[in-house]
Amino acid sequence: MKTCALIAMVALAPSGVFAEDADLAKKLSNPVADLISVPIQGNYDFEVGPEDGTRFTTNIQPVMPFSISEDWNVISRTILPVIDVQGTLPGGAGDEFGLGDITQSFFFSPKQSDPIWGIGPVFLIPTATDDLLGGDKWGIGPTFVVLKQQGHATYGALVNHIWDFAGDSDRPGVNATFIQPFFAYTTPSATTFTVNLESSYDWRENQWTVPVNLVVSQLTKIGGHPVQFFGGVRYYAEKPEDGPDWGLRFGMTFLFPKS
Repeated sequence: MKTCALIAMVALAPSGVFAEDADLAKKLSNPVADLISVPIQGNYDFEVGPEDGTRFTTNIQPVMPFSISEDWNVISRTILPVIDVQGTLPGGAGDEFGLGDITQSFFFSPKQSDPIWGIGPVFLIPTATDDLLGGDKWGIGPTFVVLKQQGHATYGALVNHIWDFAGDSDRPGVNATFIQPFFAYTTPSATTFTVNLESSYDWRENQWTVPVNLVVSQLTKIGGHPVQFFGGVRYYAEKPEDGPDWGLRFGMTFLFPKS
């Protein structure tokens, strides 16, 4: 009887593990989940500029939730870009490597709500190490996210708008709207298929930039620690003149679930 019970426990263990991993993978599709994560996202864009060069942007994006009461969390989302631009202008004039400007968001989100939502401020911080990599402007505005999770699916949208309020007066101002509708499907084996549009509209230039991202992610464990790997393609449905035509997205997300 003991042997049969042991066999039954071993047989049941994988499905339990898969269910736990799938639930964790599904939480990663929620921008305001109560989960510490550190995505490192690489974006390789091709045919950039008049010389059809490349731009490689590594976004370091820590997400940190903080409980402020029994009913509310504040979720800090940071995007720190590290940018490498090559071959975009004649004679290597546009070649540059360094930090871009930080985008910092804070979402006040109820711990229990259906649909899930969060609202708060977003800040633009001029941390770029070169004029070609940032705007040298301080910015501020509102941000909002709403989403629904039903079964294996997660769908919703994240929106923000940023105006500049300080910085170099000789540089162009900032008046931009960001709209990111998204849909994700997570399988029982913790594989997630995601499509999103990271649309932005520059109100000063009256110009849309609309990359469509198709990404496949897989949650696994390395030394017992959960890590999600992802990769996919992006196509620019709308772009400024000399903007990229297509690109690749890949990277990994380190997770720190609550014990």
